[in-house]
Amino acid sequence: MKQLRLLWTAAALILAVTALGPDAKSAIRADGSAPQAQQSQPAPPTVASVVDREITTIEKMIVEVAEAMPEEKFNFSPDSLNISGGDYKGVRTFAEQLKHVAASSYYIWTPVTGDKLRDDLNDGKGPDNMKAKADIIKFLKESFALGHKAAATLTAENMLQTAQNSKSTRLRLATFGVSHAYDHYGQMIEYLRMNGIVPPASRPKSN
Repeated sequence: MKQLRLLWTAAALILAVTALGPDAKSAIRADGSAPQAQQSQPAPPTVASVVDREITTIEKMIVEVAEAMPEEKFNFSPDSLNISGGDYKGVRTFAEQLKHVAASSYYIWTPVTGDKLRDDLNDGKGPDNMKAKADIIKFLKESFALGHKAAATLTAENMLQTAQNSKSTRLRLATFGVSHAYDHYGQMIEYLRMNGIVPPASRPKSN
């Protein structure tokens, strides 16, 4: 009786595999059980995902630099050091660097998203009355949120189209926001070093 049941089970499996086709044969283990579902493969990269990743990278680096500088040093500029042979007169303070990155990012990415431009960007300087470290970092993060929104609109079909109220393509603006931020990131790294602070990206990695 037991052998008969085994024969019936084997016959049922053969019929099931035959009905499902050749691909199903490899999906049945030798012991008759089905394997666990295969892990889903990551989605292939798109224009939007590639640009968004670049924005995420520079956002993390700049926010970390902003958080690393003590609030009492936010008004620091190299001019205050009176470096022999240096000419830093009129350069931006650390806080002004951050606000400039944020304000400029709004100018760059708003044509891509189609949002209404903020009215407090002050020709790329950011709000004059914004002094607190927390407020400046919030302003910075909000500008990068707009960058992520801009990246999400990009497709292979529209990336070379001219952006709204701009002479540049959507892809050019989306990526220029990243390169512009990197330029000022390099300057802010030096500001940290001048104050004896090791930039977060240069610190030893903890195990």
